[in-house]
Amino acid sequence: MKKFILASASPRRKEILEAAGLDFDILVSEADEESVPRDIPPKLYVQELALLKAAAAAKTVLKSKQSFIISADTIVTLDGEILGKPYDEDNAKEMLRMLSARTHEVYTGYCVMRIADGKTVCNSVCTQVKFKELTDDTIDAYISTDEPMDKAGAYGIQGRGSVLADSISGDYFNVVGLPVSALSDTLKNEFEIDILKGE
Repeated sequence: MKKFILASASPRRKEILEAAGLDFDILVSEADEESVPRDIPPKLYVQELALLKAAAAAKTVLKSKQSFIISADTIVTLDGEILGKPYDEDNAKEMLRMLSARTHEVYTGYCVMRIADGKTVCNSVCTQVKFKELTDDTIDAYISTDEPMDKAGAYGIQGRGSVLADSISGDYFNVVGLPVSALSDTLKNEFEIDILKGE
């Protein structure tokens, strides 16, 4: 029986995989994300981070030969600059002001690693999100909810941050944190695992 392991502490990724009907355990990996250079293209950067997380998790489950590790990492970019998680409220306010009335990109890199033979496939998905023009009052109100503080780009599209977005071009679930459709294709095409059939 195949066993899936999600190498992420993200409750959003957990919810997405559960909704897709995948049965999995969670193993939060201790990966050194600072070791990945930030000056490489965003789509490669997120794949490298996802690979780092998968490899770190694999070290603890090497004896579980039937396991598949799924890992992911999400970033927001604006004009090529990576916007990570805000380190304080002022930083969150600065990010949201930058995103106001602009179109930015959300990249999620993901990896699937088969423990039995080490086969690993990584990919990334990009979604464009356009924000409304945000007043300082709107930004302050949103920051006061504490929602922005643990999210890339200082907003969560699946929560109260949904009211900030004007339009989305691409995969909504990618913005939430896991492009489940692309992940499903990878599992099916590369590992002969069909999520819909449960096999």
